[in-house]
Amino acid sequence: MLVSALLMLVVLLAISVPIAAVMGVLGLALNQFYSSMPLYRAMGEILWNSNSEYILIAIPLFVMLGEILLRSGIAERVYNAIAQWLSWLPGGLMHANIGTCAMFAATSGSSVATAATVGLVALPQIEQRKYDERLFLGTLAAGGTLGILVPPSINFILYGLLTNTSVPRLYLAGMVPGIILASLFMLYVLVKCLITPSQGGLKLQTTWRKRLYSLKDLVAPLFIFLVVVGSIYAGWATPTEAASLGVLAALLLAAWERRLSLAVMRAVLESTMRTTALIMLIIMAAQFLNFVLAAIGLTDGMGKAIEGLGLGKYGTLVLIVIFYLVLGCFMETISMMILTTPFIFPIIENLGWDPIWWGIVLTILIEAALITPPVGLNLYVVQGMRERGSIADVIWGSAPFVGLMMALIGLLMLWPSVALWLPKMVMG
Repeated sequence: MLVSALLMLVVLLAISVPIAAVMGVLGLALNQFYSSMPLYRAMGEILWNSNSEYILIAIPLFVMLGEILLRSGIAERVYNAIAQWLSWLPGGLMHANIGTCAMFAATSGSSVATAATVGLVALPQIEQRKYDERLFLGTLAAGGTLGILVPPSINFILYGLLTNTSVPRLYLAGMVPGIILASLFMLYVLVKCLITPSQGGLKLQTTWRKRLYSLKDLVAPLFIFLVVVGSIYAGWATPTEAASLGVLAALLLAAWERRLSLAVMRAVLESTMRTTALIMLIIMAAQFLNFVLAAIGLTDGMGKAIEGLGLGKYGTLVLIVIFYLVLGCFMETISMMILTTPFIFPIIENLGWDPIWWGIVLTILIEAALITPPVGLNLYVVQGMRERGSIADVIWGSAPFVGLMMALIGLLMLWPSVALWLPKMVMG
C-alpha cells in the first residue's frame, strides 16, 4: 500500500501535475483500491471543514498585507535604508538582501512574497556593482525563506491549526531562531567575501547624514510589526484580528505616502485572490488526502513503522529530518506540512519533544524545501525575476544556506531552550 502510494505520488509529480490535483487524484485512487468507503458522502463535509476554521481568515489578510507593502513602494524604501547601514560590511548589499528579507518577513508571513519583493529591488545591483552572481542570488532565495520563520507566519497558523498548538507561542518561539538564522546567513557572506573580496562587489558610497535620514523609511515595517505582533501579546487581538489590523495599518501608510490608488488596490486584490485561492485549494486537497490515508490505515501504519525501527529519541528525529529534506525536493511546502503532520506529529510527541519546539524545526525544514531543487519555489521566483541565465546559478548559490539551516536544527536539538525560553518567559 505504501509503495504504491509513493510510486503514484512520484509519477504524478514527475509529469508536472499541479500539487493540489496530485493529492486529490491520489486520495481518490487510494480509496478506490484499498477501501470500499462511499467517499462522495464525506467529501463535501471534508472540503467544507477544511475551509471553515476561523483562523484561516488570517491567510488572505497576511498575503494582502505583503502585497500592499510591495505595490506601494514601501518595501523598496526599506531596502534602500538598510543598504545605507549594512553596505560597509564585506559583501555589501548582500547583507542588505538578508536584512531586508528579515524585516519584510516581520510584516508579510510569506517566504515567496518576501523573496519576490526584495529580489525585485535588489537584482539590478548585481551588474551595477559587480557582485558574484551566484552568491548574490543565493542571499535572495535563502533570505526570502525567513518569511515563514520570523513572525507573523502563515505556516505557523497552519501548524497551530493542525496540531491544536498556540499560534502566539509559535510566534514567540520563532523570533530567536529567526534572528540566529539571519545572522548565520550574514556571517557566511562576511567570511566568504573576506576570503574572496572580489565576490563582494563595489561598496555603496554613503554618509552618516544619509544613514540617519534613511531611518524614517524603517518606521513603516516597525510600525506594522508592532501593530500585528504587539496587538497579539497585549491581549488586544487574536492572530486573525491582528492580521486585519496589519492590513489597515499598511493601507494607512500607503495613503500617507500618497501611493494608494485604484490601480494599486486592483493589483493588490487580484494578486491576493490568486495566491489565496492557490493556498486554499492545496489545503482542501491535502485534508482530503489525509482523511483517506487515515481511513485506510496508512497514517497509523507509517507512524508505527518509524517507531518500530528502535532508533531512539535522537535517531528517530534525524531520520524524520532526512525524510523532510528528501520530500522537500519534490513537494510544495504547504502541502508537505499539511500532508505529513497527521502521522509525524504523534511520533514527535511520543518521543517527548515539545510541540512548539517541533513547529520551529519543521518550519526550518520547510525553509530548506523552498531552496532545494527541483521544486524549491524561491529558486524559481528569483530566477523568474532574473529573466536570464540558468537556474543552476540560483541553486548553487543557495546550497550553502541549506547547510546553515541544518546547523540551526542541530543547535535546537542540543539546546531546545533556544526556541522555548521566550514563550515561557512571556506567556509562562
